[in-house]
Amino acid sequence: MSKAAELASLASASETALSNRNIVINGAMQISQRSVSETGLGGDQGYFTVDRMLYFENGTTDVRFTQSQSTDVPTGGGFGKSLKFDCTTADASLAVDNQLTLKHRIEGQNIQQLKWGTSSAEDVTLSFWINATKTGTYIVEFSRESRKISQAYTVSSSNTWEKKTLTFVGDTGGSVVTNDSANRLEINFYMGVGTNYSSGTLETTWTGGTNANRAVGQVNAFDNTSNNILFTGVQLEVGPVATPFEHRSYGQELALCSRYYTDIVRADNKTAHLIGYVQTSTVARFGFHIPMRTSPSITETNFNILYAGGSEQAITSIDDISQDNQFLSFRANVAANLTSGQAVALHSDGAATLTFDAEL
Repeated sequence: MSKAAELASLASASETALSNRNIVINGAMQISQRSVSETGLGGDQGYFTVDRMLYFENGTTDVRFTQSQSTDVPTGGGFGKSLKFDCTTADASLAVDNQLTLKHRIEGQNIQQLKWGTSSAEDVTLSFWINATKTGTYIVEFSRESRKISQAYTVSSSNTWEKKTLTFVGDTGGSVVTNDSANRLEINFYMGVGTNYSSGTLETTWTGGTNANRAVGQVNAFDNTSNNILFTGVQLEVGPVATPFEHRSYGQELALCSRYYTDIVRADNKTAHLIGYVQTSTVARFGFHIPMRTSPSITETNFNILYAGGSEQAITSIDDISQDNQFLSFRANVAANLTSGQAVALHSDGAATLTFDAEL
């Protein structure tokens, strides 16, 4: 086989032959542990539905939207899910400091192969599918510490899936990327900005990141309640060529996402975990199936303590937390009526959740 034929074979190969090249986690929007749909969003930022996809908002805006994990996907791409923003309250005149952005954050230890901050810095290629009602110019930005670079792309047809491919030159300037678990690279998909971010000249080379130059030309995708915007198939890889999307299995993607967020959700009133207690408090210990990025924050809603005789006590507070990224113990306090030394259980009361969050 000639070299040209070998390269052509690779270009059409399956994800098995070209595995472990997509730096983005959950780029096919398969995993949505928190929720599959949330209404009335806007006015705040956060991870709301699809894992690893952060909605970021700066300034005060009237924009409100429903965010969901959608089954509207490109035909023939092998995708089953997408991330959808459905504008429900428009803001046709964004304030100067507004920034409405979809972000994907990446740990430093996951981009060491890029060699950024050295003379050997590698180019990277970002590819993704977008379906937007609002046509025109959109901006993608890479941001790492004080260094930034942006590129424009065009949504040509309204409400139509379009694949975009952008190659970014490697960053030979700035500091070497720290090899740690902190946020060292953000991919910013701008959806609307004020003039503080668009009044200058778009910075298409790595610079210190002047705000006015970051998203020049960006349309406002939330200027009409008829507007939707959807993303899927997000892939970042080393080199100047976009290869076929790496379709990881659901289990692989779930394991990668669980490093950042995992939960226990019960709605059947069955025992979730056995624990022991002393007087008016209990002690619970969990081992995470997937070690988390760092010690997680904990949120508990509607779990009760089930004790001898089948009676329950509502949890009044959680404290005395001892944790690392693999194990967690905490004390769950109740009002009274527990007997020292007897076993108890953590018991759901309707729709109960216990979440562990170690997001970037």
